Amino acid sequence: MRVFSILAAGPGAIAATLCALTLAACGKPHAPMRVDGGDAKLGKRLMEQYQCGACHAIPEVAAARGTLGPPLEHFGRRSYIAGAIPNLPEPLTQWLVNPPAMKPGTTMPNLGVSPAEARHMAAYLYQLR
Repeated sequence: MRVFSILAAGPGAIAATLCALTLAACGKPHAPMRVDGGDAKLGKRLMEQYQCGACHAIPEVAAARGTLGPPLEHFGRRSYIAGAIPNLPEPLTQWLVNPPAMKPGTTMPNLGVSPAEARHMAAYLYQLR
């Protein structure tokens, strides 16, 4: 549902939406975020290919014990990417394609990841819960 349609519906709709979101946040863990066109198995292989583990510790990725970047364990539970970018599929895909464009001064380099590859990598990262 779009924010605009909720706001246009009035205070009752806003309250109902907030209640639904609050209830959804309680209880059992959520399923991993879905990335359209993303294949988590391929994403894991791409994480190995691009040597993401040189900077990050990444579960189930061979030799991924880097300490320069944050560990990616439980990445799918995080609210933000790089401390400020909402952890949603589109921003995450954009981040993986060109981190410095999204957060100037970041130490994460542009590795030449294509948008298609980024979708697969994002699908894998969302599996890390």
